[in-house]
Amino acid sequence: MQPKQNSKDYIVGMYVRLSRDDERQGESLSIENQKTILSEYIEQQGWTLHDVYVDDGISGTTFERPGVKRLLEDAKSGVINTILVKDMSRFGRNYIMVGQYLDYVFPLYNIRFVALTDNIDTENKDTAAMDMMPITNVFNEWWAAATSKKLRAVRIQNAKNGKNGMSHAPYGYILGTDEKRTLQINEETAPIVKRIFEMRSTGMTPRKIADILNAEHILTPNDYRIATTGVSGVRNPSHLWHTTVLRTLLANQAYIGNLVQHKTTTVSYKNHKWQRRPEKEWIVIENAHEAIISKELWDKVKEVEKAVGHGKHTKRGFMHPLSGLMFCADCGAKMRLGWNTQIAKRTGEEKTYFNFNCGTKSRTGSSGCFSHFIPVPVLEQIVLNDVKDKAAKITANEDEFRRKYLDHTATLTNKNQVDVSKEIHKDEKRLAELDKLIESAFEEKVAGKIPESVCVRLIEKYTTEQTELNERIAYLKQGLEEAEKAVTDIDEFIRRMKQYLYAPKLTRELCLDLFEKLVIGGKESVTGKPQEVHIYYKVDIDSVL
Repeated sequence: MQPKQNSKDYIVGMYVRLSRDDERQGESLSIENQKTILSEYIEQQGWTLHDVYVDDGISGTTFERPGVKRLLEDAKSGVINTILVKDMSRFGRNYIMVGQYLDYVFPLYNIRFVALTDNIDTENKDTAAMDMMPITNVFNEWWAAATSKKLRAVRIQNAKNGKNGMSHAPYGYILGTDEKRTLQINEETAPIVKRIFEMRSTGMTPRKIADILNAEHILTPNDYRIATTGVSGVRNPSHLWHTTVLRTLLANQAYIGNLVQHKTTTVSYKNHKWQRRPEKEWIVIENAHEAIISKELWDKVKEVEKAVGHGKHTKRGFMHPLSGLMFCADCGAKMRLGWNTQIAKRTGEEKTYFNFNCGTKSRTGSSGCFSHFIPVPVLEQIVLNDVKDKAAKITANEDEFRRKYLDHTATLTNKNQVDVSKEIHKDEKRLAELDKLIESAFEEKVAGKIPESVCVRLIEKYTTEQTELNERIAYLKQGLEEAEKAVTDIDEFIRRMKQYLYAPKLTRELCLDLFEKLVIGGKESVTGKPQEVHIYYKVDIDSVL
């Protein structure tokens, strides 16, 4: 563009922008380079620079940029009457928004727009550059879309190769300095992570864990990050542990050594709103780094979180070990903990007596359900005796119990797993042969060696056999998985039962480790028959013992 004589005073807003994608193109697009080029042009034209508006590290596909928003506000309010950019793409890569400003907004406010290297000047409309402006605009957006697609492909491939793309390490780790940025254990915070998992595995609620950590003045993950790096990870932190922080931590597979990436994405290259991907689309690299907790502890926490009862605390902060696990045999409602306090006449000592009753009966009275009242000491003794009795039987003949359980429950037992694996291998080999036969039939038909009707008949026969084989393989593999899971489940259950063989009392951890639920029958004085307590263990052992 050649310098021109000013017929009016041009008050210029210089706009410069650099996105993270642009940084890859080197110094030519740097903020300083843009400023230098535009400053020289303003001086040549004899214009007046009002201010420089900068957006650094922000994509041009969005107009939610602090710099460009301030620029447009000043333009609309008359503070500036000229906008100068190095090229159109600096102003934006959204052709609809850019076109709206250039064709409607700027003319309405008498704003001159100049894109220097594209030779675009809205005061000189009869130029080839102005004629090409819509195409330039569309091309700029296409470039943004193509670049976004390429970068996303690179990030996915890096994730599949085990390269850590996290901006910062999870609490308990630090980022490694190797090529893959492998997570390294933080000796200061890793013990806190392990302690949180251990507390949760005993059935302790996230709220209770948060209370303990806050009482001990342990820094939250965000506060620790600020203290060590000066960088905050969240807005408006409360400086307190709370259930949301703990649930996020307890769900993070990084603590068992897994690198999990590709969990979120943006709606599109223009809409940068984050959304969560389905779990099946996550990229998971197992054993990518050193674990802080064992897989056993992780599984135990997951088991606690899937339990039917999470328990409730009384107003005094007490939670009974069986809280949330007991149900009424008649209406199906959860049993509710009740209590009454009595004062001894002789000593004046206050004593509290706990009991459980049907939740419906407690809330609505006899019209909803009848009494299933059972004193806590009686219930605890029944349950503890049952645990010890079954633990003693299992311990006395562990191998026999395991064999009977697997024979009773598993779809495929240990005896035939090897044979089933051979059947799967044989069927998969036949599938490969059928692929070749179908291909051969096509080739012979094309070569004129067999009629089309014969070719169709052969292919129908082969594809039918393929379908049957695929269904059979899927069934056999499912059976193998069930058998393997049954072995794992029963071995873990036996270990737990032996652990509680001499348990002196019920604990929350014991109840969550062993019981699926308890079902309590009606009170004897109401039903006329002895009150029944049905205990359902994590595995069906009653049919074996």
